[in-house]
Amino acid sequence: MHLELEQTDKENITKSILEKYAKASVSMEGSFRYPTGAPALRMLGYEETILSLLPESIQAAYCGVGNPFSLGAIDPGMAVSDIGCGAGVDTLFAAFMVGPGGRVVGIDITPEMVERAKANLNQMKLSNVSFYKASAEQLDFPPEGFDVAISNGVLNLVVNKERALAEIYKVLKPGGRLHLLDFAFDGA
Repeated sequence: MHLELEQTDKENITKSILEKYAKASVSMEGSFRYPTGAPALRMLGYEETILSLLPESIQAAYCGVGNPFSLGAIDPGMAVSDIGCGAGVDTLFAAFMVGPGGRVVGIDITPEMVERAKANLNQMKLSNVSFYKASAEQLDFPPEGFDVAISNGVLNLVVNKERALAEIYKVLKPGGRLHLLDFAFDGA
């Protein structure tokens, strides 16, 4: 079954997402029905040695649905994109994994989240990370530039999922990997 949304529906969905995540950029409290912040990071098995490098204020900004680093190795020197990076917790986590010889790029559609991610980056003083406001449906990066793309609880929010997946695969190197965690619903 292929559902085609009207333009008005697409705009309303995007507006709702932007409003929700603009609020969440200030505080996660009450925004989500699943664990967030430091308790979620520990529950999901994020590596404690890297977590200990992230200040509590950054850990508190976590709102993913899983641990993308449990899906495969992120090695030193790799290039990683974080699609729908939010406040940048996974992006910063990946930056420690790839080390100074690698690079990590986080993108998010919500301007307030990108600003929060940049503020979090300023606390860390990492030089291998950058953040941009962009949609998963239009990734303005050269083809085949990333070894791994991570996306944590984001694809369910994207209106045109087929387009987003095509964009993600376009920017992955041959043999590159997508570490995708998301929600799925069964039934109505």
